Formats: sequence, C-alpha cells, structure tokens
Amino acid sequence: MTAVVLLGSTGSIGTQTLDVVAAAGDRFRVTGLAAGGADPGLLARQVLAHAETVEVVAVGRATALEDVTLALYAEAERRGYRAGQWRLPRLLAGPDAMTEIAAAPSDILVNGMPGSAGLAPTLAALRAGRRVALANKESLVAGGPLVRALLAELGTTMAERVVPVDSEHSALAQCLRGGRAEEVRRLVLTASGGPFRGWSREQLAGATRDQALAHPTWQMGPLVTINSATLVNKGLETIEAHELFGLDYDRIDTVVHAQSVIHSMVEFVDGSTLAQLSPPDMKLPISLALGWPDRVPDAAAGLDLTRASELTFAPLDTVAFPAVELAKAAGRAGGTAPAVFNAANEQAVAGFLAGSRSLPSIVETIERVLAEHTPVEPRDLADVAEVDAWARARADELVAAAAGGVRA
Repeated sequence: MTAVVLLGSTGSIGTQTLDVVAAAGDRFRVTGLAAGGADPGLLARQVLAHAETVEVVAVGRATALEDVTLALYAEAERRGYRAGQWRLPRLLAGPDAMTEIAAAPSDILVNGMPGSAGLAPTLAALRAGRRVALANKESLVAGGPLVRALLAELGTTMAERVVPVDSEHSALAQCLRGGRAEEVRRLVLTASGGPFRGWSREQLAGATRDQALAHPTWQMGPLVTINSATLVNKGLETIEAHELFGLDYDRIDTVVHAQSVIHSMVEFVDGSTLAQLSPPDMKLPISLALGWPDRVPDAAAGLDLTRASELTFAPLDTVAFPAVELAKAAGRAGGTAPAVFNAANEQAVAGFLAGSRSLPSIVETIERVLAEHTPVEPRDLADVAEVDAWARARADELVAAAAGGVRA
C-alpha cells in the first residue's frame, strides 16, 4: 500500500484526494493529515475515517489545536469508540507544523495547501526523499529556483520527484509520454476563458465582483476564480509548466477552449499533436498523481462520445487579457520576478474583492510592482519571503492609493 501524507486536507483538493483514496480500496493508506484549522470538525471526521492508519495530524494555526483535539474526541465518541479503543495520533501545531509533517514517513506527499506557505513543505518533503504530488503551484512559481537547486543537490530531477496535480500539467505529463523530449515542439495550455470570454478590455473595466466569481465550469475558491477571470491563472500555469518540463517560454502557448474537455496538448516536431481529454473532474489528475506512473481504475467518469458535442478553439486575446504575456516576461526575467508576480496578484485580487478596484487594475498592479523590482537569484526561503513581503506591501500601497484617488 502506498503511504500518503496530505496537506490541505479540508480544502477542495484535499477532500477529493480522500475520495480517491477511499474508492481505491487497499491501494493507498493515509498516514498524515494537515489543515489550517478553520474547520476542526471536518478534520476530525477525516482523521477518524482513517483512524487505523493516520499517525500524525498537523494544524497550521496553533490557536486551533485545542478545537481540533476536542473535535477528535467528540467524533470518536460519536463513532462509538470507548476509552482506550482509539489511539490519538501525534498532533503538531504552529508555523512549522506543515514542514514537519511533510517530512514524516510516507511514499508520497500531496501538497494541496494554498499560497506561498506551501513552498517550505515541498522542499522538506523532497529533502526527506518523498515524491511530491503538487497542487500548490506557488512552490514552483515563487520557489522554482530553490526547488531546482535542491533537486540538483540531491542528484535527482523534477520528473522523478514532482508529479503535477493541476489538470493542465497532468494533461501535459500524460501527452509527453507520447514522444522523447527532443521531439517536443511546444506545449499548449488550454483556457476556458472564464466568465468574460470574448469581452474587450473596455467591457472588462465594468465587470462586477459577482460576475467575476461566476466561473462557467469549475467551482473554486475566490482567489483562483478571479485568477481565471483575469487569466492570471494561465500566467501562473505557464511559469509552472516551464519549471516542470523545462521548455523555454516561447515554446509554451495558451489557446481558449470553452468546453474544458481538452486539458492541454503537446505538439511534436513532425506536426503531430497529442491531447488529453476527460470531463472536468479533478479526481482524475489527483488519482494519476497518487499512482504515478500507473493509472487508478475508475477514478473518474470517461467521456460519452456518443453524444453530439463540439470542441472549439480560439486564440488568446492578449490585449484584453495581458496576464499571460506579463507572466512570461516575469519568467524570462527569472530569479525572484515570478514570486513578485504571484504576491502582487494576490494582494490586487484582495483589493478587487473588497470593491476598491476594477478587474483590469489587477494586472496593471502586477505590472507596476514588477517594473519596480530588480530580480535576484534567491538563496533560501528567507530571500523568497522577503521579496514576497515587499511585493505584497507595494501592491497594497498601489491599491490603497488608487482607492483614495492619489498616485502612489
């Protein structure tokens, strides 16, 4: 049985990962669970559902530890456990808890944490010899240079130790099996286009918060949903694809594919293009990451190709949606520039959600913060954290100044 440690267990990726594990019979066993602590009841239910195998539980917020402990005992009582029948797992809490559990004994770490806080656990897991199923794109967007340096130090490669969970990168990894590295011409990421597909830049200036949060295909958190509306998500995915697969940015493209059936494509030097198709269900890439390189039977439903349907493609409108080209520029600049792109975006999105900015101003804020930054090669986590903090503070200044009608 493959031993799995799961970070972000109460989030969307985490809950679906546990669904995949439960459906796979004896193929996987969960040995560690970690969450921020905002939903202690759900975390307790997850722990008790895997009581025979879970050895350690981590809570990101130390103040939530008591609530989680009480929830564990309450759930054990609800399930009919009497005193002494259930072994309380080892509990970790606080800022270092995620890093500690990431290095705990396992075969694979699933990193479903949100944000740049996921970088340190990714590094800890790699250093401990774990394979990483990566749903935390910030590990490679903000920390790509650190991950690459660590893998080189360990004498291994990205392909050997990191398996993508994002549907687009999972699709690319599957399609790349169809040829040798030297036969690849380009990678093609597909984008649904979000709720504003076909809108002009002028129209986007009037887009509302509710419109931006109404994604036509996926149910996601506010940050990721807004990133889809601005196509910043495709910018982040472009940087992640570069880090995962090692292709130059001029060989990574994006096309708009409204149906979200083709999740990405690889074009080869002979003109062949391989595409990965499936219904929009994250359980498929999650299961593949858990079982890599093997597939998990019946992880998700297949396509019903007997029903009439169509697949459409359109070029990306880089005038209305400049985020992808801006991300490529940050990626080419290298060093700490991608970390600045990510951090500035998160703060600009927060400003938009608070009602203080227009949708196009999100990318405008990223562009201004990047223009003020001179990239350096980060030496360690402290360097990344310092740049991240600066970019967030500067983006907050720009958002606040614009809301107040002054120039920062």
